Amino acid sequence: MQDTSGTAPVASAAPGAPGASPAPGTVAVVGTGTMGQGIAQVALTAGHRVLLHDVAPERAERAAEQIRARLDRLVTKGRMTADDRAAAGDRLYAAADLAELAGAEVVVEAVLEDLGAKQQLFGALEAVVGPDCLLATNTSSLPVTAVAAALRRPGRFVGLHFFNPAPLLPLVEVVSGHATDPATADRASDLAVAWGKTPVRCADAPGFVVNRVARPFYAEAFRLYEERAADPATLDAVLRECGGFRMGPFELTDLIGQDVNEAVTRSVWEAFSQDPKFTPSLAQRRLVESGRLGRKTGHGWYDHGPDASVPAPHTAAARPAPEAVTVYGVLGPAGALPELLAAAGVDVRQGGPDPLHGHLLLPGGTRLALTDGRAPHGPEIHFDLALDYRTATRVALAASDTVPEADVDAAVGLFQALGKQVSVVEPVPGLVVARTVAMLVDFATDAAARGVASVEDVDTAMRLGVNYPAGPLEWGSRLGTGWVARVLRNLHASCPTGRYAPSQALQRGERAQS
Repeated sequence: MQDTSGTAPVASAAPGAPGASPAPGTVAVVGTGTMGQGIAQVALTAGHRVLLHDVAPERAERAAEQIRARLDRLVTKGRMTADDRAAAGDRLYAAADLAELAGAEVVVEAVLEDLGAKQQLFGALEAVVGPDCLLATNTSSLPVTAVAAALRRPGRFVGLHFFNPAPLLPLVEVVSGHATDPATADRASDLAVAWGKTPVRCADAPGFVVNRVARPFYAEAFRLYEERAADPATLDAVLRECGGFRMGPFELTDLIGQDVNEAVTRSVWEAFSQDPKFTPSLAQRRLVESGRLGRKTGHGWYDHGPDASVPAPHTAAARPAPEAVTVYGVLGPAGALPELLAAAGVDVRQGGPDPLHGHLLLPGGTRLALTDGRAPHGPEIHFDLALDYRTATRVALAASDTVPEADVDAAVGLFQALGKQVSVVEPVPGLVVARTVAMLVDFATDAAARGVASVEDVDTAMRLGVNYPAGPLEWGSRLGTGWVARVLRNLHASCPTGRYAPSQALQRGERAQS
């Protein structure tokens, strides 16, 4: 069970990358669903003899034929030679009996996410394979330590968490359970490199790296929807076109399957003793209960029927830009805006300092400021965080109820003068991108501080596993720990449940920078 498919895959490097260790001879894959077939294809194209086993022998035979058909398509597309395809096909076998895996040097399990079933399987495997055989699970939601508990020699057991589709996505999480020998993790990591993958080493913690750190990307969008900040199409567009994400969370979960995504969220939430930071979405639960699971059922957040049209985001009509604005204080992460506005022909004047809340003053007297996690109040309009204000094609705005319509139009026109489309959303705290990114940075900071993975591996995992435009820790460094912590504190003040309280690790980083 994983929710990381459909994220505009990045092709893996070629197998046998420089520095890779020699590959073992025979790899066995137990479980012949989508992930099992994908892992088998990866091992096969890396030059291994591959044994496929399933509790139902006919499924293993059928999976072998499906893999061969995919190799045929690679030949048709010019991605594999006919000779290589023929050789790979000759190395692929369906094993009807578990005893046929006795000669395997690596066994990767990809059966259903049931702890008892996995423990029973590995107990049986341990009686069959040799003492040097590497045993690995592709679980995405169960503790590697618990799966290994049934083994007499748990030191040779490791998590090898591939991402779907396994032949395309480059990331593999190498998960060390409590009893995993360091040499076993080294061997598994070397194997991933030999297969053309990028391994990240991580501890056996709920969600590992990607499924843990990624939760706010979905959760904040769904919460914004529940708060009626905007419709799904608008929220998706803002996160794509302003935040730089490849897909918005609504369209992505429709692709993944609402049941799969919600199950991962619920699993991580329960593993963290129902910590409010991981609370699942009630709106998503209703989708699952109604059977609206996304593309596979024809309807999820969006209609995917044969005659369905792609819903358009809310986009403000064209408005004239004000001739002049005045800059007060420092705009922080939005510091590029004055230069961009001046280049667009707006007269940018310099005002006095504003140590608390740098802003642009519109001619009508309304402050226009980057959100700091508060809801806009008084004569104030907030604009959202952008990955890069130079390249962003959309910006979200939110105005307090007291702002005159003419000043909202002026703010809209100001960003339109920069070539941006503008979505006006309800005056919610933190808007869309800033709220999401602040939470991602906090989750990543907490994971690294707790030793789940190194700073470098956390960022690598999020860039390669879910194609984020930047690693969250790198992003947080650019924004400044103080800015991220201030956004979260203001969000926490508006919703004091603990969901938005900055982690201890983020607070330590803030103190270190002050």
